[in-house]
Amino acid sequence: MGIKSRLTVLNFLEFFAWGAWLLSAGAYMFVTLEFTGLQIAACYGTMGFASLFMPAIMGIVADKWISAEKLLGASHLILTGILIALANATEFSSFYALIFLVSMFYMPTIGLNRSISFATLEKNGMDIVKVFPPIRVWGTVGFILAAWSVDFLEFGITPNQFYISAAASAVLGVYSFTLPKVGTQKTSEKKTLIQAMGLDAFSLFKNRKIALFLVFSMLLGCVLQISNMWGDGFLRDFGNNYPGSFVVEHSLVFLSLSMISEALFILSIPFFLKKFGIKKVMLMSMVAWVLRFAFFGIGDPESGFIFLTLSMIIYGMAFDFFNISGSMFMAKESSPSIRSSAQGLFMLMTNGIGAIIGAYGSGYIVDLYTNAEGMKDWPTIWYIFAIYALVVTVAFAIIFKYKHDPKEIGEVEH
Repeated sequence: MGIKSRLTVLNFLEFFAWGAWLLSAGAYMFVTLEFTGLQIAACYGTMGFASLFMPAIMGIVADKWISAEKLLGASHLILTGILIALANATEFSSFYALIFLVSMFYMPTIGLNRSISFATLEKNGMDIVKVFPPIRVWGTVGFILAAWSVDFLEFGITPNQFYISAAASAVLGVYSFTLPKVGTQKTSEKKTLIQAMGLDAFSLFKNRKIALFLVFSMLLGCVLQISNMWGDGFLRDFGNNYPGSFVVEHSLVFLSLSMISEALFILSIPFFLKKFGIKKVMLMSMVAWVLRFAFFGIGDPESGFIFLTLSMIIYGMAFDFFNISGSMFMAKESSPSIRSSAQGLFMLMTNGIGAIIGAYGSGYIVDLYTNAEGMKDWPTIWYIFAIYALVVTVAFAIIFKYKHDPKEIGEVEH
């Protein structure tokens, strides 16, 4: 099997394991386990808390001591057991503790996956910006197939979704040990304490351009998981006024249109990055987030069906133009010796600090606009999220300065 094919399988399994529960767990907690909005937010918030330190720690370990592919394999094998335990948890305290462990071991694997992919492509003389997106798109395909499987098997509000995820993690855990060796950055040079601990990636904050980029990445990271947290419950609530509609009966399939859009937009990243540069691409992402939430607020399964559909379509630009392009920007701006650590730092700011603020903030907003009968004012909720995204967009356009040179966006700097 060729290098591209091996990395394709890696990305497919990585996101299949996540897609089996990320979109449906919120409805499962709300409908089956009867958790409150803040409890659901707390469970999703574990991804943020775990991302505060675990990706950075794993990145440091991968850079300094244990090869990234081995660390990835061990993490997924551990995840297999935790996910099985999670499927059998019904009380909030035990469920929260277990999903925290899932987050601690899963979130770092996203950065490790990228590091393995970037390093392997680079070693084989391939242009990362051109070659990686078509490989990464298969991760989205895996996510979609996992969500569809859960939907058509009617596992969306059952614990079976976690068993599917556990099976995928088990396969990926074993497969990871067969991947090309990335190796660690060993050197005989005398190091400072900071360098020895792998904390030198934080020196990137000394660069004003990178520091601003990371701050805005954090602010945009607040919205990354909002529609994943509340999207399924939002669509299912239409069942009160639109019983039997497609978006209610097959909410996960409808939500997966967002992932199909993501797959298509991933393939367009090389063109947009080279044509417009990271600032304009990020602005496109931010505007797309504004529209994503606004269309949710306007839409419904009948007269507003077109707006719900447009929200699904625009998601690809919203997520990919920020998440994938941002990771490539960090790879370009960091040296090989701290590449995994830099990806961990990007994860810390987006899926860590940003996700925590987004999870708890959105949980507060959802509970605030839920009446005594449990009915939610979804249009107002989505408009609030849209206004937040708009404010971040305007601030980024004014504050972040970046001069685009198409010749620089082709390969990672050494």
